[in-house]
Amino acid sequence: MAEIVYPPVVLAAKAMFRVLDNRLRVTGTEHIPRTGGAVIACNHVSYLDFIFCGLGAQPAKRLVRFMAKKEVFDNKIAGPLMRGMHHIPVDRAAGRESYDEAVRRLRAGEVVGVFPEATISRSFTVKPIKSGAVRMAAEASVPVVPMSLWGTHRLWTKGRPRTLTKRHVPIHIHAGEPFWPTPQDDPDVLTEDLRGRMSKILDDLQADYPEQPATEDERWWLPAHLGGTAPTPEEAAELDARKRD
Repeated sequence: MAEIVYPPVVLAAKAMFRVLDNRLRVTGTEHIPRTGGAVIACNHVSYLDFIFCGLGAQPAKRLVRFMAKKEVFDNKIAGPLMRGMHHIPVDRAAGRESYDEAVRRLRAGEVVGVFPEATISRSFTVKPIKSGAVRMAAEASVPVVPMSLWGTHRLWTKGRPRTLTKRHVPIHIHAGEPFWPTPQDDPDVLTEDLRGRMSKILDDLQADYPEQPATEDERWWLPAHLGGTAPTPEEAAELDARKRD
């Protein structure tokens, strides 16, 4: 596929983060395969996560094809960019088609990015995740690379105003060791293992994060178990359920 759109978008994103002095730290990139297919499974705390997850694969010189809901592709501005970067639309009413397309891309040697929590975590912990990441990796005979990021939610997350021009925000991204699902494995067991890997990475990123909320009002961006005022996982699940009703 011709890469006319993706490289300029990456350059523009990097330039914007330099201007804003977002202190981007990317580690674990040795775990991302330099060639061949792979699934990157990333946690989800911000509307911007696909940008930063994609940047996490840049040191490996890989372009990540993200699975994203069809509505994003229908947007007048985002749609042409998403199609130009060859991302994969997901129609939740016909999910098999997007799943099959992702498997095809993986077999063709591409890196596919998924957010297995499906929606943004209001608790800033890893929610229960869906099994699609491990199932498609098993079907395509490629590894799953667990990834987590932290700090992106301070720019734009669910239930908070956008602060896209906020300067000097540290953003940390880490790719963990890959593992290879097979068709003989129990996908539910592997999915729980994947969630555990993502949670461990996220815990480490949160523990090593160089900033703490400066005021009581800023404690919103810390999870409850670290003394923040974000909803607990149980409260977040109840909020999500209410939004669906």
